[in-house]
Amino acid sequence: MTGPTATFGFRDVDAREKAGLVRGVFDRVAGRYDLMNDLMSAGVHRLWKDAVAARLNPRPGETIIDCAGGTGDMAMRFAKLAQRARARNGGAPARILVVDYNAEMIAAGRARGLAPEIAWAVGDAQRLPLPDASAEAYVISFGIRNVTDVPAALVEARRVLKPGGRFLCLEFSRPISEALRAAYDAYSFKVIPEVGARVTGDREAYQYLVESIRRFPDQAAFAAMMREAGFSQVEWTNYSGGVAALHTGRAI
Repeated sequence: MTGPTATFGFRDVDAREKAGLVRGVFDRVAGRYDLMNDLMSAGVHRLWKDAVAARLNPRPGETIIDCAGGTGDMAMRFAKLAQRARARNGGAPARILVVDYNAEMIAAGRARGLAPEIAWAVGDAQRLPLPDASAEAYVISFGIRNVTDVPAALVEARRVLKPGGRFLCLEFSRPISEALRAAYDAYSFKVIPEVGARVTGDREAYQYLVESIRRFPDQAAFAAMMREAGFSQVEWTNYSGGVAALHTGRAI
């Protein structure tokens, strides 16, 4: 293999091929993506997402980018909180833009008939269809590990945020204890692909997803990447013992 490479599960592939491979994975599972999230996590992902939305604390009039927002699961949470804040304090409606590379995921989201604050766009996390300094907040949930060039996506997130803008990244991470790590690995590799095969008919898609989690940097390494991209006040909060982590920062 010549030229730059990127991770695709446990494989290293030509960097030019990764986006198409990832798109193929989500094309195949889009219709049952939300159901699989419930089954894989026994619904715990909903608690993680609720905590992220509360941490974001959407405000009236803000522009919020929900990158790799897929079917709008997070965007709907943001819209509800923004509506409540507007009811209390007045002001203009928030604008929540869901950007996802996968048109099938966007179509599945549109079909849900979500809130009027939510707009949709097919786009690349490394080349967002937005001007500089155009948003107060940027959120990416369980999406950044699927990006071909993670540092480039972080720089792009910084570009579209206004000075002081909030960056939040929810992602699977590294369990903090050896015992939990061993149990989580056993569950991930033995159970999740099997459930994926039965529910979606696609074992390979979920084999990729669990492998991609293992290849993603741990909490400290990802925090260092955020600082390198130009974020300040970088910190993380572990959920479920580090099975997932919320990384936060501010655009400088």
